[in-house]
Amino acid sequence: MASTRPYIPVANPDTQAFWDGAGRGELMLQRCVVCQAFRHPPSPICHNCLSNKHEWLKASGRGTVFTFVVVRQAPARGWGDRVPYVVAVVALEEGPHYLTNIVGIAPEAVTIGMPVEVMFEELDGTTKLPVFRPR
Repeated sequence: MASTRPYIPVANPDTQAFWDGAGRGELMLQRCVVCQAFRHPPSPICHNCLSNKHEWLKASGRGTVFTFVVVRQAPARGWGDRVPYVVAVVALEEGPHYLTNIVGIAPEAVTIGMPVEVMFEELDGTTKLPVFRPR
């Protein structure tokens, strides 16, 4: 079932492998070949050692809620049927923090430190968006 989100992300050369993985139901992360640091969002340069050498690896898809906010007022046209919803920063097991939505739970029940796992929301029949649910 497709989402009612009013936007579809657009891949670029730095993010294409991320979106290809999401389409397969895999959360992909860049990892620096030199210092082994994982990073998100994807970028051409390592934030740790400034190397331009990286690889893409499938992440565990597990993490914990680092912080969150409940959005109760639609930020723009097209969002009214989605409120209230949770925007959260998830600390992934691999280290990076990931900005996402928490789904499958009442917004009032989300807590900092809650264990979560990735799932993929279909947006338009071809694009899937990683979101997180309680585990």
